[in-house]
Amino acid sequence: MKLDGIHHISAITGDAPGNVEFYTGVLGMRMVKRTVNQDEPAVYHLFYGDDGGSPGMDLTFFEYPGASPGVPGAGMVHRIVWRVASRESVEFWKQHLEDHGVAAELSAKALLFSDPEGLEHELVVDATQDERLSAASPEIPAEHALLGFDGVRAYSAEAPRSERLLGETLGFSRSGGETWEVRGESRGSTYAYDPAPPEINRRQGAGSVHHVAFASKFDEIEQWRTRIAEAGARPTPVIERFYFKSVYFLEPSGVLFEIATIGPGFAIDEDPEHLGERLSLPAPFEPMREQLERTLKPLPYPPAWRAAPAAG
Repeated sequence: MKLDGIHHISAITGDAPGNVEFYTGVLGMRMVKRTVNQDEPAVYHLFYGDDGGSPGMDLTFFEYPGASPGVPGAGMVHRIVWRVASRESVEFWKQHLEDHGVAAELSAKALLFSDPEGLEHELVVDATQDERLSAASPEIPAEHALLGFDGVRAYSAEAPRSERLLGETLGFSRSGGETWEVRGESRGSTYAYDPAPPEINRRQGAGSVHHVAFASKFDEIEQWRTRIAEAGARPTPVIERFYFKSVYFLEPSGVLFEIATIGPGFAIDEDPEHLGERLSLPAPFEPMREQLERTLKPLPYPPAWRAAPAAG
């Protein structure tokens, strides 16, 4: 029983329209689901990814309008690491980001930048044999598109506390220093610790990561919950998220982890050709549709180039 790398990463935004413009416009991702936070249905839950909405390139945001900026500290993921195909792709992204007013720092191995709310991103050249996940965009040449998650970096004041859970319970393997690899039958990704900054003003908020989810086979989620409980990590019950099933727990360094199933997926309630183009509501929230459509902000999606085929 193995986890197939990162399933999705969930973060917070205070500005859903601006978030859509950055992730679908500047980064060229596809919105694969426009729905609501199932724990607080008055706010958006937006999902971006590749053209198929695949686990491994699923970045989600809860919108809390006007949220104060987050400040990452111990027990928080502070950076999302993405794969690109080549060094030429890294250099393309530096110019592309700067053309859109986004500062980007190029090093020998990576490109660092932040979204408009301060969420850190890093681009690295893909060194794996994993399937390359990507979304079509007229702004991004196909050879330079983002290719899915390479991993995340988290802050920890006491990273050794997490070794037993990561290694023995979850099956991560250490790949050097405080970097771990989680690899299953089809995909892998990394989970790494950096020394924690001072605890001054550490808080969740706009531009901060809420949790990171790792991918499980659909029929193994209960077994994962049992294994995590036996390790003393106090998981939640298995929760129905409609597009997948989930178990949540805190790892010892304080980062909120989720185990999420591969499937049933985002096409369960939408035509795959039109993912994310309308508000999707799981059945328990469907009676709220009229109210939600009246109160949720309009979003700049789909773009004209994507909507045009539907009109024809």
